[in-house]
Amino acid sequence: MRTAATDAPGILSGMYFWVTIGACALVFLGAFESLAVTTVMPVVSADLGGQRLYAFAFAGPLATGVIGMVAAGNWADRRGPAAPLHTAVAAFVAGLLIAGLAPSMEVFVAGRFVQGLGGGGMMVALYVVVARMYPQERHPAIFAGFAAAWVVPSLIGPTIAAVVTDVWSWHWVFLGVVVLSLVALLMVVPALRGLSGGDVSVPRAFGRLGWSMLAALAVLALNLVGDIPGIGPVLAAIAVIVALIAVRPLVPRGALRARRGLPSVILVRGLVAGAFFGTQVYLPSLLTDRYALTPTVAGLALTGGALAWSIASTVQGRLGARLPNITALRIGTAFVLVGIAMVLAAAVLQWGALVIAVTWIIAGAGMGLMSPRSSMLTLSLSTPANQGFNSSALTVADSFGSAMVLAVAGSLFAALATVADPFAAVFSLAGVIAAAAVVLVPRVFGRRARAEAAA
Repeated sequence: MRTAATDAPGILSGMYFWVTIGACALVFLGAFESLAVTTVMPVVSADLGGQRLYAFAFAGPLATGVIGMVAAGNWADRRGPAAPLHTAVAAFVAGLLIAGLAPSMEVFVAGRFVQGLGGGGMMVALYVVVARMYPQERHPAIFAGFAAAWVVPSLIGPTIAAVVTDVWSWHWVFLGVVVLSLVALLMVVPALRGLSGGDVSVPRAFGRLGWSMLAALAVLALNLVGDIPGIGPVLAAIAVIVALIAVRPLVPRGALRARRGLPSVILVRGLVAGAFFGTQVYLPSLLTDRYALTPTVAGLALTGGALAWSIASTVQGRLGARLPNITALRIGTAFVLVGIAMVLAAAVLQWGALVIAVTWIIAGAGMGLMSPRSSMLTLSLSTPANQGFNSSALTVADSFGSAMVLAVAGSLFAALATVADPFAAVFSLAGVIAAAAVVLVPRVFGRRARAEAAA
């Protein structure tokens, strides 16, 4: 018996082929830049004499990305996704050019800020393109494509960046992506004609933009003030409070209180992202410090998690409605919790490095299951008038959750480095956050969400 899902055109069919390829290419290029810069930053810092601005080169794009997400979401709700996508890609390309041609570290960091602004807006605009163009039955497949486009750079991005830097220079890690970004946008442009917006009041939109700026500043401050002697912890606590206050208008009402339905979708997504990336950042350090592995081998230990993420995303996309959304979210969040708990146990009990690599495969598979389905649920619980806002809220949850957990984990790690096991403390923090996500998953399916749960 044929169903709506089997009758709907595939995401690589004639009418969707180029927009699917172009959209996934834009996601891929944005992910590549965010990962490749980690490899080349030591070279950039040494070349431009900018060690004092090293942290800003990472924190800046994350903070300005929140502003880009909110601005693009507001704009897409009012006018449709075409103009915000064009503008976001233009900002992303401009940031690449500024960073790639930078004569000083100050100019390089400025380019990274612009790049983050465009990258954040680009992702939100693409989410709205998916909502307006693809039938709901194909959302799991296109989001699986986005997930794969994000994961693949984690496998090849650092290697490509290292080779480009060695053969030519670090400048081409940024400049080489410019033309590719423009080509990817041209693939999407024809499909954007006629995608209209909803009706969002300008005052409310500008209010959200102001709150996003405050949230970005608070996140940046949280990354900077924790190490200040004496008053650092107090300033960090103030930054956390300000960040939480500022993010409230950027997410659906009740998200921070885990209200049933869409608010809990956003909250769970942010908690899982923070727990996962808060753990992953410290895994290479654990493997090099405790197990005396080389950085290359330690990085390979994360490859299994990246592959599992990609494979699980593909599997859930192929299963479609045969895998209910609530099942995917429950299994996915539980897998992330199990992976983090096993990493914590390995760190405390000094299990072998192979155990850590295998358990991280479990965590990666969990992300591959829950991430696309939470994206799909967000769109299914949105209307044309708020698809941009809700899409920006989802990406804000990813960035904000990760940034907050990483900032707190960094302060915790530094504070305990000489008096206790800092790795155990960081992984325990991530484990508690992942456990909270597992507990909150049932709240994702409120009255309206329950009707979508099996979609």
